[in-house]
Amino acid sequence: MGIQKPNKITAEVSIIGAGPVGLLLAILLGRQGKRVVIAERWPELYDRPRAVTMDAEVARILASLGIDVDHDPAFENHNELYYWKNADLHDLQIVDWESLAPCGWHVTYWFNQPEFEARLIEIVQSLPSVTLLRGWTAISLEEDDSGTQVQLLDTETQTNTIHLFAEFLVGADGANSFVREQLNIEVVDKGYFFDWLILDMLPDASYQTSPAQWQLCDPKRPTTIVPGGPGRRRWEFMVLPTEDPVEIAKAETAWLLLKPWGLKPDNAKIERSAVYRFQARWAKQWVKERCLIAGDAAHLMPPFAGEGMCAGLRDAVALSWRLNAILDGLMPRDVLESYETERIVHAQHYIQFSQDLGEIICIADDAAAAARDKRMIADLAERNYEPITGDLVKLGPGVWCEENDGAGELSPQGIVEYGGKMDRFDQAVGQGWFILAIERTTDALLTHSQYAKLEMLKGSVLSVGMSGFDVTTKDNTYIDWAKKTEAGFAIIRPDFYVAAMAKTQEELRARFDEILKRLGM
Repeated sequence: MGIQKPNKITAEVSIIGAGPVGLLLAILLGRQGKRVVIAERWPELYDRPRAVTMDAEVARILASLGIDVDHDPAFENHNELYYWKNADLHDLQIVDWESLAPCGWHVTYWFNQPEFEARLIEIVQSLPSVTLLRGWTAISLEEDDSGTQVQLLDTETQTNTIHLFAEFLVGADGANSFVREQLNIEVVDKGYFFDWLILDMLPDASYQTSPAQWQLCDPKRPTTIVPGGPGRRRWEFMVLPTEDPVEIAKAETAWLLLKPWGLKPDNAKIERSAVYRFQARWAKQWVKERCLIAGDAAHLMPPFAGEGMCAGLRDAVALSWRLNAILDGLMPRDVLESYETERIVHAQHYIQFSQDLGEIICIADDAAAAARDKRMIADLAERNYEPITGDLVKLGPGVWCEENDGAGELSPQGIVEYGGKMDRFDQAVGQGWFILAIERTTDALLTHSQYAKLEMLKGSVLSVGMSGFDVTTKDNTYIDWAKKTEAGFAIIRPDFYVAAMAKTQEELRARFDEILKRLGM
């Protein structure tokens, strides 16, 4: 695919913004042969660290691209608990970052964003139907029922222009989104503002710190100490109300803050020093006719839960299967409405969760910090210092059965054997629409009409169990899941979320009909 006229390009989907969200969406569309153009205003890849952490769900998403974060040198997992400590280094909270998440990957991974983006760009460049335009800034946007048009301006010359036509336009262009502004979408701002100094460090190989990841809740200077990807470390220091954000970001101040941690110019290098304002906000509307927004254009959250970029990558996956189906003529355009209703509630959960964590961490008053410490130390002792684990967050209303236990959540994933291959389910069996029968037969499970619709979705019906089934389980993941939900059947979507669970064949048929109805099929 290329420019058909000197100043005109047409595509099925145009994406403004070539960060991780835009790149992932382009890959997921391009792998299905969709004609995609991504426009990015910066001529070169931005080579400074930004996001540094991802969760198990993102690891699962990347595995579907062939990126195995357990063995890829660009990623690391420290297999440690995550501690919150007070000024006296007494434990306030312990979080389980050692165990595997139910979806089969470690709870937390660390990476360097430029390396991560370079991996995604490499995949994009391997897809013949995807074009990446670097150094082009969007300056105007028009949309009607036939499609979208964006005018791009050469960022360097400020003279050359391109007209980009597409059936759908996605704004994945960051917090100051041009697309969102052009669509006049209102933003809900929770009025949460804290300035933090971010120091990304390259310490000597001999530098050691333990634990690798922890939070210092000291009212004199709340501080986060975490990895920044292989060979890197990150310190985050809260900027106090009396301090000047410009002054604190200077190298001489940074080295003073790092001195207690054993870092100095002769054993470490400052890769980036920048003050960021942590915010909590979201756009009220994510879908406007043929235009959509995703990632930071749609939501911003404080980084305390490490979910900002993760939420954006979930947006990309949720958008991709819907856009692919619409462009294939399988689903009507209004299925995009469920993208907004599902994802906005999910993102709001993490925005609130991140803000709640921040309100615990960002206490700079001695008396308030002492009250917090007393309460949290008592709570931790009461549960015998047992680490807490993450929860399964449900989607907002959409293409899943709300009254259904286990539905609307990310599906678990175990080790299985299928077709002579033993691996996690996604890698051994695949990704897409699945109807799983757990320790049950699949004989005549659906009606003829339902089988036909599932075939249109390129879906599969599979039995899963310890022996004698289509998919042989090598652990108790699926059996335990069936017991917990009291259901032997599950409908899984291409984004790994559970559309419905069912106890009987009749219930499964009814729920599958409901899902097809919500898909407009």
